[in-house]
Amino acid sequence: MRRGLPRVLGVLLAAVTAAGLLSGCAPQARDDALVVWSLESQTDRVRTTERIAARYTAETGVPVRVVAVDENQFAQMVMSAAAADDLPDVIGALPLSATWQMAGNDLLDTRANQEILDELGAQTFSRRALSLTARGGQRLAIPSDAWAQILVYRKDLFAEAGLPVPDSYAEIERAARRLNRDGMAGISMSTQANDTATGQAFEALALANGCRLVDRSGRITLDSPQCRETFRFVRELTTRYSTPGAQDVDSTRATYFAGRSAMLVWSTFLLDELGGLRDDAMPACPRCQGDPGFLARNTGIVGAIRGPHAEEPAQYGELTSWTVPVGAQHERAKDFVRFMMGERGYPDWLGMATEGKLPARKGTRQDPELFTRAWEMAPAGVDTKRRLNEIYPPETIAELRDGADQFRRWGFEQQQGVLIGATLGEMPVPRAVNSMLSGADPGEAAAEAADEIRSILTSLN
Repeated sequence: MRRGLPRVLGVLLAAVTAAGLLSGCAPQARDDALVVWSLESQTDRVRTTERIAARYTAETGVPVRVVAVDENQFAQMVMSAAAADDLPDVIGALPLSATWQMAGNDLLDTRANQEILDELGAQTFSRRALSLTARGGQRLAIPSDAWAQILVYRKDLFAEAGLPVPDSYAEIERAARRLNRDGMAGISMSTQANDTATGQAFEALALANGCRLVDRSGRITLDSPQCRETFRFVRELTTRYSTPGAQDVDSTRATYFAGRSAMLVWSTFLLDELGGLRDDAMPACPRCQGDPGFLARNTGIVGAIRGPHAEEPAQYGELTSWTVPVGAQHERAKDFVRFMMGERGYPDWLGMATEGKLPARKGTRQDPELFTRAWEMAPAGVDTKRRLNEIYPPETIAELRDGADQFRRWGFEQQQGVLIGATLGEMPVPRAVNSMLSGADPGEAAAEAADEIRSILTSLN
């Protein structure tokens, strides 16, 4: 038990509440409570987390205090808590950049995390997920779930035009050129300078072309030939075959849902909305009015894409994890994470947003596919609930199910996760992408972004 916990939590909770990040009225903090931060801060997800935590308390007698933290506020909150020597006992839904930020500041109990993994069984996890959450021999976090960046496309329009699946630079550009016409954009993707979705879309296409932000020696390579080709490709798509002007995550979705785009780069969080399961984001295409399932039924999904400079296809994805910070209630924290990643907690955790919580743990030693089956059976949606396999064909579900095994990300393989976290605030890549809409040369955009990231790297050393 750590002294001073109620006072520090009061400061943190006040900050969270002021930002609208804590749902409901939390009970009075107790000195023996296990303090759990969760970056799943949406109201319905907070309530699900609290229900699972209450089940843990009922079974163990250990009270749990769930604090919902908005991802945009996390960096400031965790450093403030570290300065006050009052980090939480457990953190959940932690994205890769935040995991590595904490690792760079020596805030993770790597021994506790390794012990959790050993007890759960490393063989029950996606090997790719495990590699992204390790630094050398150190276990930074326990990978939990992921969402994937995908390219969705109108199967009916592609069939009419005799076009193949758009799973390469060549086929994407060919389809965008062919299907771009009055009232129909060839492709939609985020290009707004201050939108993280712009960076995610670009990184997905960059990885597909063998473009890397940094090499294993720590040298910035965003101005390499592979990356310059990606900038050229993105400029071609967004200036010639897309809706005019800067687009963001909401406008691109709206364009596709209105039936005015043949392709869309988005995340798997699109799938429940595309399936008509969320009232405030429903498909609105002309055919959708009398047939709500029309767009989902006529949408194909591509995960991994291949560019001209790549040896193999690649797919971008975000992985979130559970971790135990330094100074935690060691044994209790480990026990709680084991519960959340086990049979009593994990299926419900995945089920809070199945379209964006692809399981990084497939099953148990006794039943290697237990959690994969639980994910497939869990209903998706907000206002309407249906299983994804009732909306999408088996090949789409298989593409999602295996997604966590194929993810690639800039920097983490090169042990440069701290740099990746630092670039998120400056957004040099989204700004470079946006500059091409105003006529910037792709080579110049690549060089300027690379130089800015070199400056960021210098400031970290």
